[in-house]
Amino acid sequence: MNSPGTFGSSLGTVIANYLALKQALGRKFAIEGRVLAGLDRFLVTQGSDGAPFTPEAFAAWCLTFAHLCPTTRRNCMRIVRNLCLYRRRTDPGCLVPDPATFPALHPPRPPHIFSEQDIVRLLQIADELPSRSTAPLRGPMYRLAIVLLYTAGLRRGELVRLVLSDYDPVERTLLVRASKFHKSRLVALSQDAAREMEAYLRVRHRLPHDADSPLLVCSFRGLRARSGCGFGQSLRRLFDRAGLRTASGRVPRVHDLRHTHAVHVLLRWYHAGVDVQAKLPALATSMGHVSVVSTAYYLALLEPVAEAASERFARHCARWLAPLAGGGGER
Repeated sequence: MNSPGTFGSSLGTVIANYLALKQALGRKFAIEGRVLAGLDRFLVTQGSDGAPFTPEAFAAWCLTFAHLCPTTRRNCMRIVRNLCLYRRRTDPGCLVPDPATFPALHPPRPPHIFSEQDIVRLLQIADELPSRSTAPLRGPMYRLAIVLLYTAGLRRGELVRLVLSDYDPVERTLLVRASKFHKSRLVALSQDAAREMEAYLRVRHRLPHDADSPLLVCSFRGLRARSGCGFGQSLRRLFDRAGLRTASGRVPRVHDLRHTHAVHVLLRWYHAGVDVQAKLPALATSMGHVSVVSTAYYLALLEPVAEAASERFARHCARWLAPLAGGGGER
């Protein structure tokens, strides 16, 4: 993160104060810091280090990342707009970019829901992976990763940040530390997932295994944790090797395993006849959602869940619907 002295444009002091405020409030603001530092460098390069921040200067800066996707461009522009809103508290006449001029958001890519057969296939592929000098636990590590992503609904970043002490073998829980939205949580593992974890740990303990040692490791330039990006790419190659494709023909995303976890949990509840609305808070807590609204929002739109809900409604209301189906009831 840049220090106040490294910002040289007319916005330098405002940027430094803004970032300091957000960090004091507990925000990391790493991405925002990089974007605003880039804006500062651009203004200095353009010779506008002492000039006001004008619509023309903002438009010229936006052209520097015109090659990026609309969502990324919109996010960069939003970061600068938030800075300008902060600045307007003390300078009412300053520029505040109009969000109506920002690129439109792309519709979210629909999640791919793996079948149980897909999960079995992935586990089989993981078991066939030979060890490498850079990945001595290659097969067991990918097997455990698939199990935890699917059965516990972890995010990719949460998975690679786990250390050995995060698993409690007595309670069979995982401690997910300060993840998205700065929330930590305990995730209870199923009996099958706990058995997979303990089988992996028996192999993992052959390597250095201090309490703070990473759960998933590679030995490239010494034993260290896997990176989220690199591990995600490796998992997608595993998906490709298993022949898995989305409806559009793409290789599924790692995050689709998290969606699959949520959908399969919800489907099991529907099939068991439990009160799903009453159970949603438990799922939201387990998955680390901000609120139950986040859980219900996308789960309610997924076709398998809608079909299960429709079937359950039909069974519940069959005695009232039957006369209508026979034509003897009122229309």
